[in-house]
Amino acid sequence: MPLPYFLGCPQWQDSNWNSQLPPGSSSLARYARVFNTVEGNTTFYASPSREQCQLWRQQVPDNFRFLFKLPKAITHERFLNGAGDELDAFLSPIEPLNDVLGPMLLQLPAGFGPERLDQLWRFLDTAPGFLDWTVEVRHPAFFAKGEEERALNQGLRARKLARVVLDSRALFSATPDCESTVDAQRKKPRVPVHILPSDAPPVIRYIGHPNLEANRAFLAPWVQRVAAWVAAGTQPYVFMHMPDNGHAVSLASLWTELLREKLPELEPLPVNVSTPQIGLF
Repeated sequence: MPLPYFLGCPQWQDSNWNSQLPPGSSSLARYARVFNTVEGNTTFYASPSREQCQLWRQQVPDNFRFLFKLPKAITHERFLNGAGDELDAFLSPIEPLNDVLGPMLLQLPAGFGPERLDQLWRFLDTAPGFLDWTVEVRHPAFFAKGEEERALNQGLRARKLARVVLDSRALFSATPDCESTVDAQRKKPRVPVHILPSDAPPVIRYIGHPNLEANRAFLAPWVQRVAAWVAAGTQPYVFMHMPDNGHAVSLASLWTELLREKLPELEPLPVNVSTPQIGLF
């Protein structure tokens, strides 16, 4: 049966996945046989060509969704100000994917604080109407449960937008005793988990513990919440990251195993992760 929610990873290819994903004509086609969404993180740094996007569209089914990250020139350099030309330049080549676009991931830097909220609302209110959005913030004031956070949440709820939940608790509970964990703890934000109820599908970005089994305790609350969302007819987006994303498929398989305890109608992911992974034993 098709997944009743969206499950994906932060990329669609990794050399470690070659023996784990089912056969297919390309890395994306193989990935799309297992997952129905993907984070397009590479668009933060460079836009794909129209030809690339046409090929990608041919390799995914109609129910697949790309969550592209808005380019850093718009979010981190311009802070959303006067970015109309940059937005047009980004949207033009990805037009072949318009029918399989999920919410556009608008990830704001830690320097984008409460004093810039008007810039966020102006940008969202003047963006092309066919786009959906999901907003990720990192400024501490937006996690302080004060007036600044309330202003953010009220503005998002009024526009029926989701606030991205980045859960890095498992990652930061790990001892930084390997290069990938050190690097991930240096790059990923350590922010509280604040969930904004809204009319938009929730977006969860979970950053795992390098020891696969250690994630069970951290995933347990999400199992309860996602199962309740699915039962209510909501289709959340759930993305599984690892310090070394070569192990993201294994984490997604573990997550599905846990979720099936609440939603037994789900099928196991059609992957081969029987080979012990680093950190499993």
